[in-house]
Amino acid sequence: MDISDCRKISDFFRVLSHPTRIVIVLQLLEGEKCVGNLKELVKAPQPNISQHLSIMKANGIVDWIQEGKRKCYFLKEPKLLKDLFSLGDELLKRNRE
Repeated sequence: MDISDCRKISDFFRVLSHPTRIVIVLQLLEGEKCVGNLKELVKAPQPNISQHLSIMKANGIVDWIQEGKRKCYFLKEPKLLKDLFSLGDELLKRNRE
């Protein structure tokens, strides 16, 4: 692994380091969601949700499909993110003990 690879990994974790983005990923782990659905589930303004989704799309974490006038988002690598968040859960459990 060279420094370029390390930067890519760092960028990936930097994008996921925002609490709102973590909540969005957790919601998308349950399946595709449109922005309006995420707005209600995440309890944040629509422009804020859209901004976070844009950042995650630019970094290859999510993608979207058009459903009528709505954009619905999904995780590009749900298994990878599920495993990553499972590791996070395990770390939280260990820190509580």
